[in-house]
Amino acid sequence: MKKKYINFTYKDLRTIGIGTIVLNFFVQKIFNVNKSLKFMLHYTSRVNCPHGIEIEDSLESNLVYKCFASSNACYMNALNGIKISKKVMFASGVKLISANHDITNRNKHIKDKPIVLKENVWLGANVVVLPGITIGKNSIIGAGSIVTKDIPSNSIAVGNPAKVVKEIN
Repeated sequence: MKKKYINFTYKDLRTIGIGTIVLNFFVQKIFNVNKSLKFMLHYTSRVNCPHGIEIEDSLESNLVYKCFASSNACYMNALNGIKISKKVMFASGVKLISANHDITNRNKHIKDKPIVLKENVWLGANVVVLPGITIGKNSIIGAGSIVTKDIPSNSIAVGNPAKVVKEIN
């Protein structure tokens, strides 16, 4: 994966804010917070096991990188993998947790399928996605929802646990 620092357009710089980009750079590259990531991450966000994150390489993937750079207080645990397709958008506070602890040995993680976010998914503020979940194309997860089961394509899901409340045509 190529480094994604230079893919921002002038419009992106205005949207994200040059101050945020400068802070992101200093925290990530100078202070070595999330240094091993190949893309810019908001300075208040954290990633565990960054090698487990796969982002579809496409011209339309720039939205994903803008969300990583601008959405604050996000947490991603990619121990079992996180696969992100193009045009995925997420807000502040999103948590993608791909691995759980074993209840009999809390120092051990349970092997599971990766989290998969298909094309054109939108995760609202403070959404939590748990291990092994797939969210289908063109779906929206409402703010504060906890996704415990797969969400089909073209759906709006909300709640704890998240349930489909509407289909999108």
